[in-house]
Amino acid sequence: MSHRKILTRRRVLASGLSAAALAAAPAYAARLLPTPRQTPGPFYPSQIPLDSDNDLVTVEGRPGRALGHVTHVFGRILDRDGRPVPGARVEIWQCDAGGVYHHPRDPRHQDADSNFQGYGRMVVGEDGAYRFRTIKPVPYPGRTPHIHFAVSGPAFDPLITQMYLAGHPLNDRDFVLNRIRDPRARANVMVDLRPAPDIEAGTLAGRFDIVLDRGAFSG
Repeated sequence: MSHRKILTRRRVLASGLSAAALAAAPAYAARLLPTPRQTPGPFYPSQIPLDSDNDLVTVEGRPGRALGHVTHVFGRILDRDGRPVPGARVEIWQCDAGGVYHHPRDPRHQDADSNFQGYGRMVVGEDGAYRFRTIKPVPYPGRTPHIHFAVSGPAFDPLITQMYLAGHPLNDRDFVLNRIRDPRARANVMVDLRPAPDIEAGTLAGRFDIVLDRGAFSG
């Protein structure tokens, strides 16, 4: 692991994004609405990259940083009663700042930003908290900005969904997003990104809690 990657991780983990902040969740008076399922799309990695940690902005062995607005996305994996789901594996993947995926099916994949990891994963602890350092998602032809999420674990059925930017003008025309008919479910995949100088200078941050349906749990 490169010295630069280690320094980047330490700086982010030592920032205002503390474990206590990640673990904190609203007090839920009623059962939570499950996060809606969505398509994984055609660009889930055909091969998991060697560097696949939760910092997508730097790639081990490369001196540069990804193009785009650095963004911290964090939240918790919960059941419908608001309880954390420990041991869940969270994966994300998205296009780079130019709208290109690191995937051979993307016709422009050879132009992808080599300093952007494009995919990341981590396993949550007992508090169910996850966090990723990535870039603000951007649109590409036919799609509004989004980040793909996959959550899996030994005790529940996998969930694949997508995170969207609240208020983005392309949301109303996005054919994938518009498959979510329930306004409440639609609201649950919207995230408001705001400046986060307490986490890292010049960055954005947003919270995206993912709720698994109890019916997905085995046993």
